[in-house]
Amino acid sequence: MSYLEYSVQRVPTGLSKVLHINWVLVLLISAVAGTGFLMLYSVSSGDPARWMDPQLKRFTLGMTLMFVIAMVPIWFWRNVSAIAYLGTLALLVVVEVFGVVGMGAQRWIDIGFMRLQPSELMKITLVMMLAAYYDWLDIEKTSRFFTVLAPVLLILVPTALVLRQPDLGTAVLLMLGGGAVMFMAGVHWGYFAAVISSGAAGVFAVLRSRGTSWQLLENYQYKRIDAFLSPASDPLGSGYHITQSKIALGSGGWSGKGFMQGTQTRLNFLPEKHTDFIFTTLAEEFGFVGGISLLALYGLVIFFCAVSALSTRDRFSSLLILGIAATFFLLFSVNMAMVMGLAPVVGVPLPLVSYGGSAMMSLLVAFGFVQSAHIHRPRMGM
Repeated sequence: MSYLEYSVQRVPTGLSKVLHINWVLVLLISAVAGTGFLMLYSVSSGDPARWMDPQLKRFTLGMTLMFVIAMVPIWFWRNVSAIAYLGTLALLVVVEVFGVVGMGAQRWIDIGFMRLQPSELMKITLVMMLAAYYDWLDIEKTSRFFTVLAPVLLILVPTALVLRQPDLGTAVLLMLGGGAVMFMAGVHWGYFAAVISSGAAGVFAVLRSRGTSWQLLENYQYKRIDAFLSPASDPLGSGYHITQSKIALGSGGWSGKGFMQGTQTRLNFLPEKHTDFIFTTLAEEFGFVGGISLLALYGLVIFFCAVSALSTRDRFSSLLILGIAATFFLLFSVNMAMVMGLAPVVGVPLPLVSYGGSAMMSLLVAFGFVQSAHIHRPRMGM
């Protein structure tokens, strides 16, 4: 839909925009975040000032940003997509030069009240850029070689910068999220088959390069692969995280041990219990019922995003919403697979639940774009 076609449709104006907010989605997001606050209170042994209060403040700020973004017409966000992408790309370069080092990685920029992780923002601005690109491109040209090459470069440039930090988990998510947008835009399946084949060859090269002068990953990343394949081979070293995670998951049983009663968490056997492995705390304390309930909330968020995307005739809005939903799905599915031993430990937080400012803020900004597209979708007969 062109801007002229969009502008002559009837869309909400003024205070009426508030009535058209997807309030069900707001409630679902709040419910997921509320689960996170509850678990952060638990892992801090009842000290809200440690992790829960800072996270609650970030959530409040993020929700405010979400509503502000939602009130701005979606065509504005389409027009600034390239600026947002290039700005985030510039921040990734700044990280290379002035970034703060933490846990052996250089991923953050210290902005005073919080540490900003530009790679989290790139997950969203990349989706925006790709959605704007395919909105501009004629549908008939979607699968031509040179029109496919452009989005591939848009994906690979930030991915390469993120890999240098190093942050393998986010780099993989950037490629998967970008690929999802390309697939939903209608790129021919043959390109994806070629990428999958190349990926398999890449995995082989990564494994073969270990211990050579051209080693492709850091030593700690290879240890994570070892821990994934055989955690019992080094239960007190590289396999410690996943071994303790499985113990916590299994000990929760059907209904869990009770709020703040998880032994793995309370006795500090579980590492990174407030960030990457917070799902295991939830499963230990609330069991299978608690874990499946959180998964249901995530599923409902995806469902209502999909419904919103299908209700708009604007190609940019549809691709943006679906791209954000796909990224959201990848975040929680990779985290859950990771803590259950179904995927290597790659440091992906559980969305809206794990402690962390950049991850939460970037997601709430993303849902602001979803709300903007939902509010400003053309409506007939208004």
